[in-house]
Amino acid sequence: MTAHTAQTASRLPLIALTALAPLSWGTTYAVTTEFLPADRPLFTGLVRALPAGLLLLAISRRLPSGVWWWKASVLGALNIGAFFPLLFLSAYRLPGGMAAVVGSVGPLFVAGLATVLLGERPTVRTLLTGIAAALGVSLIVLKAAGALDPVGLLAALASTASMSTGTVLTKRWGRPAGVGPLALSGWQLTAGGLLIAPVAFLVEGAPPALDTRAVGGYLYLALANTAVSYWLWFRGIGRLSATQVTFLGPLSPLTAAVVGWAALGQSLTPLQLLGMTIAFGATILGQLQPRSPMPTGRPRRAPRGGARRRASTTV
Repeated sequence: MTAHTAQTASRLPLIALTALAPLSWGTTYAVTTEFLPADRPLFTGLVRALPAGLLLLAISRRLPSGVWWWKASVLGALNIGAFFPLLFLSAYRLPGGMAAVVGSVGPLFVAGLATVLLGERPTVRTLLTGIAAALGVSLIVLKAAGALDPVGLLAALASTASMSTGTVLTKRWGRPAGVGPLALSGWQLTAGGLLIAPVAFLVEGAPPALDTRAVGGYLYLALANTAVSYWLWFRGIGRLSATQVTFLGPLSPLTAAVVGWAALGQSLTPLQLLGMTIAFGATILGQLQPRSPMPTGRPRRAPRGGARRRASTTV
């Protein structure tokens, strides 16, 4: 076993825990369409984000300080405040499969942004793996594409761009000294939820009446799908490369396809099974870091407080 392979193997537990986040997010479309009130993307984003953020703040008992007030607000806007409403808008207006196709280009977004913001030039393997991931996801959901809604398509594209930018900035800024991923997740979820709240009430009006089924769906989204999942996700961003983390993204549509087959009675064609194999293979390849990064000539700025240094020694 080479040193490069041994390093990847030593990170498998961390990669596996981080992968639980997109696996959970893969259930979002099924929960949204089967349990939640129709046509309430802003309210759904609000209920998913704000309670989870306040819960994590209560557990961590840590508020931002100094420049982290605006940094947490920016990250909260990108990863939560813009991403959630756009995600649910695309889920309501597009077949889940088509929204997943657009989302699958996330690794390519991140590769491009990492060049500008992190000084990391993407390798040929990274680009080809990103294309393979998008191809695999496309094959999985090709059957569900149907007619395209322009608003839903733009929302899906914008949500992918927003989350990709937030992922790279989270990696660039790291965390302030003494602050863990639990607090960082709470800051972002709370900031994003507070950003969504006034827009939700202005655009959608009063909250809808909720039955037991909807309450259960929202509890699942707020706790397992958001509070726990985002803690694992931001923990992974701090300890893995931005490319490694984003290549876990195809696990979300893979999970959505399996849930649709197992719980909603949807069939899987041989072409979809081929796509699942390609997407899963791209996810695995995306975890293999290049032996020697290709610099762009831009200096790479480390986050303040030594967060990056600690991340390299703590798993």
